[in-house]
Amino acid sequence: QVQLAESGGGLVQAGGSLRLSCAYSGVIFNINAMAWYRQTPGKQRELVAAITGGGSTNYADSVKGRFTIYRDNAKNTVYLQMNSLKPEDTALYSCNAAKVVAGVPYYYWGQGTQVTVSS
Repeated sequence: QVQLAESGGGLVQAGGSLRLSCAYSGVIFNINAMAWYRQTPGKQRELVAAITGGGSTNYADSVKGRFTIYRDNAKNTVYLQMNSLKPEDTALYSCNAAKVVAGVPYYYWGQGTQVTVSS
């Protein structure tokens, strides 16, 4: 099992910045990748950014150049630095951990943290 706890959301004006944190614990040695997703009411959850165990990253086109995902292995924490925020970035942001055990994928989710960007 993996436990995830997000923090850092809040209300910010357009153009501002926020840093989200996702602290992970439990059986974490075999996590393959971690990611941030976001969801707004009535829309499907979308991948915002992901980072593999080797440090490779990928981003949604809508956030490239503005958001950065990185991890601090000493603190068992993954961060999402969000700059130049736009009202359309408003969403519930959730942290995800993925692992494969004996060929079976497992996905773990946190409770999410709300980000609201005012215009």
